[in-house]
Amino acid sequence: MRVQTASCLVAIGLGFACPASWAQAASDVVTRNQAAAIQSCMDQGASELSCKAELNGVRLEIVEVFGDRAIDAPGTSPLILADLIDEIGPDHPAEILNQVPGVNIHMNSGQEHLIAIRSPVLTGGAGQGSFLIMENGVPVRASAFGNVNGLLELHYETAELIELVRGPGSARYGSNAVHGLVNVLLGGPRERSVEGRASLSSLGRAKIDLIADQGQVIRGALSVQKDNGWRDETGLIQTKGSLQAETSLAGWAITLWGAGTALEQETADFIQGRDAYKDEDISRANDDPLAYRNAWSARAGARFERPVAQGRFSVTSFARLQQMDFRQHFLPNKSFEKNGQGGGGVLMRFERPLTDALTVRLGADLDLSTGYVRETQDDPFGFFPADRRFPVGVHYDYSVDTRMAGLWSELDWGVSDRTRVLFGLRGETHRYDYTTSVAEGVYGRFKVPGNRSDDFGFVTPKLGLVHALNDKVSVFGNYSQGARAPQASDLYRIQNFQDPADADVERLESVEVGLRGKLADGRFLFELAAYDMEKDNFFFRDANGLNVTNGETRHTGLEFGLDWAMTPALTVRGGLSWSDQTYAFDRDVGNGSEVISTGDRIDTAPEWLGDVSLVWAPGKHVETILSAEHTGRYFTNPANTQTYPGHTVFALRGRYSLSRDLEVTLALRNLFDERYADRADFVFGAERYFPGEPRNLTFGIRRTFR
Repeated sequence: MRVQTASCLVAIGLGFACPASWAQAASDVVTRNQAAAIQSCMDQGASELSCKAELNGVRLEIVEVFGDRAIDAPGTSPLILADLIDEIGPDHPAEILNQVPGVNIHMNSGQEHLIAIRSPVLTGGAGQGSFLIMENGVPVRASAFGNVNGLLELHYETAELIELVRGPGSARYGSNAVHGLVNVLLGGPRERSVEGRASLSSLGRAKIDLIADQGQVIRGALSVQKDNGWRDETGLIQTKGSLQAETSLAGWAITLWGAGTALEQETADFIQGRDAYKDEDISRANDDPLAYRNAWSARAGARFERPVAQGRFSVTSFARLQQMDFRQHFLPNKSFEKNGQGGGGVLMRFERPLTDALTVRLGADLDLSTGYVRETQDDPFGFFPADRRFPVGVHYDYSVDTRMAGLWSELDWGVSDRTRVLFGLRGETHRYDYTTSVAEGVYGRFKVPGNRSDDFGFVTPKLGLVHALNDKVSVFGNYSQGARAPQASDLYRIQNFQDPADADVERLESVEVGLRGKLADGRFLFELAAYDMEKDNFFFRDANGLNVTNGETRHTGLEFGLDWAMTPALTVRGGLSWSDQTYAFDRDVGNGSEVISTGDRIDTAPEWLGDVSLVWAPGKHVETILSAEHTGRYFTNPANTQTYPGHTVFALRGRYSLSRDLEVTLALRNLFDERYADRADFVFGAERYFPGEPRNLTFGIRRTFR
């Protein structure tokens, strides 16, 4: 059953409808909440096939409502649906997202991570601002206050769909959708039922997910994870909850939702030394037992939609709060940080067909938020006795009020039955009002600017085309630009030789072409995409901890994804990506920092990434999946003098359905007990790593009450 499910998911992600023979698999996307609805449809005389196909079509409408791209739009945009999330049972978002070609989520300690989408693994302001993280089509944070660990704030464990856009999405969504975006759809109420999922790992990790649907009115979900930590003093407890309701009033279709997360974790530091991750004892050690991360977030939204002026109008209002407190174990002085942000805004959209072939979409966005950062150092630190660059006390204590306003438009033109063209344009402005509680001045390595205001603006276009060569194969092309206003930390959390005016709007220009199709009677689905991107005003921190404000980079790559139903019982699915990501500028500041030359490879940007799964389902009750995830060799510093050799990690998963409502699962991760690093880098003159988990077994059970 799930073999065809995977094929149908890829079909949807590649822009095709599911073959009729896979209607059973397509319906698995919604089986959890819609089995009774299917039966009700059949009771009225319709066939099982047509009922399931109809319900699958209903679910796809969500993508049109909230997502960046329709299923047949130019460019690549995989959709990860609830059934696949349930199949993987991820303990970390990397386990599900790294299956997408061109995506490389680095797991750090606990739930910490760093994101790469057609990019190197980015840190600091670049990591905060280069990827847009969304929930039901609404950014989970204001654009000025991003989070490099942004995926931990999403309730993806019980989501109905995850949309992942590779490449710029700024023409519609604006700042931060530079290299890509992740959009989690919580899912609306369906059949009245309660589903429980529980799992226990040999590493001491336990999880519980509960999903309750009250008819067609409200849906609630709760996820709790407790982890003892396989490394010393690395326990955590994480709680996530979400609620979504759907109703109508006076001609308006109304969707209300809320979500919240809370995380308390003891955090492990890097291990240091050449190839230290190969030593089991060193890998389990934690040199900074005082490190921790405590964070919580809460969000609420309301979406109203109705027909207006022969078109469709929607308005979404939202509010959010977030707070985080942690030890910066990744810095040599291990200072403490507290940050938070709050605010809200409104998103408006109007869509109207002008002719049978031409549709126009217009949108307006407004976001008003405020955020703060306080960094302190409790203990003296220095690389040498006279080192005064890291003073004890408060380094920064500031707040920033922000205002973002954006206007966007799209023209969707069906040139012919085979050709579709999409034009898009967005303009956006940002205003930052900064106030510091620490006196202006230079304190060792840290510089505190005086109170000030800053303004930024940009325009981002896109042009896309899809042409069907025949009813089986299509070609597509996509030109787009991404841009981001500086993060507040880029502007005001600076070093002694910097000025806030050094940071400017970061811009990325992308060209993408591709081919996608379904062959062998729809049993072989594939997509091949090639891209070339150039980025200016790249703001990053080098291996000596020095900020670079005017970097230029180039990113070229190929991505291939397939889903091949070799037999009714055997399917292979997966993706492979190659990239050449290089610096496009020269830098030698003459103060001991690394020399960067045009053409040097960007650090933490593997040339090869791959993920493949072999799925064997000999009957409707049994499924076994053997998977392999490959990360190729990469440089760990900008000067290209240090490398990590890469790794391949295997996993084996199995499930057995005892009945329609009872299922058991087993997952054996790191099948061959590979010694590898989830993250490797070279900084402050030392090799350091976050080691990967050893071989571990997880047992799970799922029970549905109707």
